[in-house]
Amino acid sequence: MPKVSLNGIELFYDSKGTGEPLLLISGFLCDHTYWSVIMPDLTAQYQIIRIDNRGIGRSSAPDNPYSLQQLAHDAAALLEHLNIHQVHVAGHSMGGQIAQELALLYPQKVKSLILLSSLAKGDERFNQIISTWGELLQRIDTKLYQQVVLPWIFSDNFYSMPDMIEQLIEWAVHYPFSPPVHSIYHHSRAILGANTINRLQNILCPTLILVGKQDILTPMKFSQQLAVGIPKARLSVIDGGGHGFIIESPKIVAKEMLDFLAQLNSKR
Repeated sequence: MPKVSLNGIELFYDSKGTGEPLLLISGFLCDHTYWSVIMPDLTAQYQIIRIDNRGIGRSSAPDNPYSLQQLAHDAAALLEHLNIHQVHVAGHSMGGQIAQELALLYPQKVKSLILLSSLAKGDERFNQIISTWGELLQRIDTKLYQQVVLPWIFSDNFYSMPDMIEQLIEWAVHYPFSPPVHSIYHHSRAILGANTINRLQNILCPTLILVGKQDILTPMKFSQQLAVGIPKARLSVIDGGGHGFIIESPKIVAKEMLDFLAQLNSKR
């Protein structure tokens, strides 16, 4: 699993599978491993490239303000390094915001977008949550932090599974590549400063917008706003999941993604 020096940092990435390239961008607090559960389905048909955004996982974590446009520039620089001229892009949550910026800054590179549990701009409640999460690890330990965050991520059904949440918390507590406290703060402020509402009409590539019906962090109204604003967007609502539906309903999410990409290929 290699790193590459670009834009003044070391960026970690992982590439698996063959076929058309599909770039996966993770969200707040998450590195490339967030996509692991759907990787077997995706790599069967595509070259899957996953990155650790600056500040996360095994990438560099400079202690200075970040912007989502800066993270999009990092992704574009990686594509240049890999000699990939066009790519399908999927982003979850903050990763979907980065994907929007990538499509706006480098429209010639992005063949299609898949925006999962994402948004153009947060409302006051969302912004308060993200602002608090950005500061909270300065005051409490990782275990308690996860206990605070996870109810916003997963559905009632997921919480009813015996020991599932406890296993996730233990995994997070012992994960060797947890982001530093300063990166969590800088990422939270990047999210708070992000706004594509008045630029959505400039995203001209085919776009699939996926949201869980039980998502209480980035509720359906955010995805509906994206679907209205992006000219070639289609919205699909998944019944059985919350914000973390990639983990809760991996087969359904993978099928939605693959069906969308297959329909694009069939139109050529």
